[in-house]
Amino acid sequence: MTHQFTLPDLSCGHCAASVREAVAALDAQAQVSVDLASKTVQIDSTVPPAQMQAALTEAGFPPAVST
Repeated sequence: MTHQFTLPDLSCGHCAASVREAVAALDAQAQVSVDLASKTVQIDSTVPPAQMQAALTEAGFPPAVST
C-alpha cells in the first residue's frame, strides 16, 4: 500500500535521512521516496497510515496532509 504525506518542515538532506530512518524503524522493507522540492514523502509499506503519521510526527516531521 502506498501512502503520501506532505511534510512542511522537510527542508534538507538531513531531514530526508531522518524521515527514512523513522520509516525504517517501523518497516525495514518499506520503499521511501522523498521530494524536497514539494516537501512530500511517498511510502510503500504494509504499515497503516496512522502509524506512519505517528512515527513521522515523533521524528519531528508532522504531516500536513495524507492521502
